[in-house]
Amino acid sequence: MAAPDFEHDLVGAISHLRAFARSFANDPARADDLVQETLVKAWNSRDSFTPGTNFRAWLFTILRNVYFSQHRKLRREVDDPDEQYQNSLSVPPEQHGHLDLADFRTALGTLPSDQREALVLVGAEGFSYEEAAEICGCAVGTIKSRVNRARNRLVEILGDPDLKGGQGSSGAHVADKLVKDAVRG
Repeated sequence: MAAPDFEHDLVGAISHLRAFARSFANDPARADDLVQETLVKAWNSRDSFTPGTNFRAWLFTILRNVYFSQHRKLRREVDDPDEQYQNSLSVPPEQHGHLDLADFRTALGTLPSDQREALVLVGAEGFSYEEAAEICGCAVGTIKSRVNRARNRLVEILGDPDLKGGQGSSGAHVADKLVKDAVRG
């Protein structure tokens, strides 16, 4: 079929396509969208139409397939105009966690060995201050001081206020978890 005939037949079929689309979609705007999508698909696939066959049947088949494809897609979609549901599904990218852990490992490596050792024993390995003091051969107060200085130094290096705080605080727990991850990961 020559391009002018195809174009003429396509334009001539619009009213029939609209009527057929309205039988699927009760909303006139949605029916018009179906017709438009059908026209675009038909135009892009004009080389696949076999001249001499039923042109309207070919167009109606395209429209029907467009409708059912959209219908299947819409069934899977959730009405979420304010994106509240979408935002509840988001997950922060993992690469930031890997980069943060790498930064933490670097910062941990800059600590003096006695502070790093005390922090790893108490934070990563879960030893009590008394057990860590016995392992290091020093007083319990010395271990507490080393752990506290190590945590404070990490806060300075990393600039992370969540790590701030003495032993027993939530910042200490965050620091201890990071030490554990850095040592074991």
